[in-house]
Amino acid sequence: MRTTWFDAEQAIVNTVSYVDVFDYPLTPAEIHRYLIRLPLTSAETTRLLDGRLVPARLSRRDGLYMLPGREDVAELRRERLAASRELWPAAVTYGRLIARMPFVRMVAVTGSLSVNNVAHGGDIDYLVVTADDHLWVSRAFVLLIVRWAARQGQEVCPNYFLSERALRLSDRNLYTAHEVAQMVPLYGCGVYDALRRANDWTARYLPNAAGAPPTLNEARPYLRRLPNSSRRGLLERTLATPAGRRLDHWEMARKIRKFRGIYHGWQESDFSADTCKGHFNRHKQRVISAYTQRAPVAAAVGPADDASVEATP
Repeated sequence: MRTTWFDAEQAIVNTVSYVDVFDYPLTPAEIHRYLIRLPLTSAETTRLLDGRLVPARLSRRDGLYMLPGREDVAELRRERLAASRELWPAAVTYGRLIARMPFVRMVAVTGSLSVNNVAHGGDIDYLVVTADDHLWVSRAFVLLIVRWAARQGQEVCPNYFLSERALRLSDRNLYTAHEVAQMVPLYGCGVYDALRRANDWTARYLPNAAGAPPTLNEARPYLRRLPNSSRRGLLERTLATPAGRRLDHWEMARKIRKFRGIYHGWQESDFSADTCKGHFNRHKQRVISAYTQRAPVAAAVGPADDASVEATP
């Protein structure tokens, strides 16, 4: 099956439509990386963008592409880029502190900051991977960093915890594929690579988005090798006992009872020995709903067996 010119154009429009939900215009390189479902080459993507898409179906301002009538998001992106760059030193600092906590095996920045789309005063979201059988105790230690950051006036949100045996995500859709492809690893690159391999299904949605995102370059100037912590090693050895595992089970049961009484819309998979989600499907559903309103024919464009384009405009 060969990709038609219409399919290729629609894939680009779909890609721009998805990020429009977040008021986020894209560069040509970003359109290529996050191209939905069709693995076009960079040259093919550029050729399409230089063709009839503008102004027929997209607008262009300052080298950024957006939906028609949404040209104002170009200025918004510049403002949020500046705010994000101010936030990256803090994101790396708190990420390093989280990485020092017992049983933490990976820390990655997620959410708006992972794509430099944070408003002034925004928070910092993290995904944290822990050792098996110690997720809830590890989370309790990480929350000490959250409270300390709050006293410094910074909102730190480690809102997704996974154990190492739960790297393959069951929630498989375009929204989750973006979250995986956009996350910026700060610590535990080996675990990050394992997470990406375990979720190779994301290539069905974002076939060009392999490896860490370009936003990692924002963090690199502040990243340094994490020194060994004898205190962390001592805590892990103390807690890696039958008594420590019972403590983890007790903390899990205690927090799950609390969460289920507070939050609505949770699912059984949100809280377990291997998972703790601090966000639920309502946001994902709102994003997908808003996307389908912007790109009503999105479902018509599926994976292509041959990514070449048959015709020229």
